[in-house]
Amino acid sequence: MVTGGAPGRPPIDTSLVRRLVDSQFPQWAELPLERFEPAGSDHVIHRLGADLAVRLPRHAGALGQARKDFEWLPRLAPHLPLAVPVPVAVGEPGFGYPWAWAVTRWLDGEAATVHALGDSSEAAVELAGFLSALQGFAPGETSSLGARQDLTGLPLAARDRATRAAIAEVDGVFDADAMTEVWNAALSAPDWDRPPVWFHGDFHTGNLLTADGRLHAVIDFGELGIGDPARDLTIAFTLMSAEPRAAFRAALGVDDATWTRGRGWALATGLNAYTAYAADEPRVAAQTTRQITQALLG
Repeated sequence: MVTGGAPGRPPIDTSLVRRLVDSQFPQWAELPLERFEPAGSDHVIHRLGADLAVRLPRHAGALGQARKDFEWLPRLAPHLPLAVPVPVAVGEPGFGYPWAWAVTRWLDGEAATVHALGDSSEAAVELAGFLSALQGFAPGETSSLGARQDLTGLPLAARDRATRAAIAEVDGVFDADAMTEVWNAALSAPDWDRPPVWFHGDFHTGNLLTADGRLHAVIDFGELGIGDPARDLTIAFTLMSAEPRAAFRAALGVDDATWTRGRGWALATGLNAYTAYAADEPRVAAQTTRQITQALLG
């Protein structure tokens, strides 16, 4: 079945992926190829043989990830306490598909769930350890990389217009006054005034894998960058209940201003996903409803 095809979203089906793989990487032409579901909103994913995955961006917003992963993940991996994707190759446009795409090692595991880990302070502290390790990666390099556009990301304030519009749109579903209060506080909080650190950039429940009931891997580093680590606090509101959230904050040593900005990131990204996908995807509706509600609780 063809997926995509909407404006800005090229059609992607298994036959296209097969042709791209076979023409560019003939060493894998004999490996079976099977579409993987559920995938995220940014990539169409196929499993290639037992050990590989093929990831094609669905839209232009995700088109830089293949090369970014290839550059940085092999350097990050030895410093991190959880597994991360292992890039194998970067494919080129072809057969009408316009963008670079990726082949990575297949990571076994199940998607993390609130049911399994939401009440676990142990998991919360483990995630704090992951972020601490990420933030400490190659600190001497951050000043020289600070000007790279692909590593800076947009500031929280850049989401102001869209977030206020989303608050108005979902008024009646959620408390608009409470959302506005959280959002205003986040924008008014003091900025990060320490040296820039590395952040994952899209650190939420859907980008965690578990194995045997324990955290195993972190995936989808498309928003990887350096700057304010507040955006990675989103995980505290997508995954954790109140007690683990407190343990996470304490283990990471988050100050009040950064926590306030983190709530703003959780609210803004939750609203963005809710307004874009919740009407058609019940799974996203449930996840983002929880994210928004927990961000309001703090």
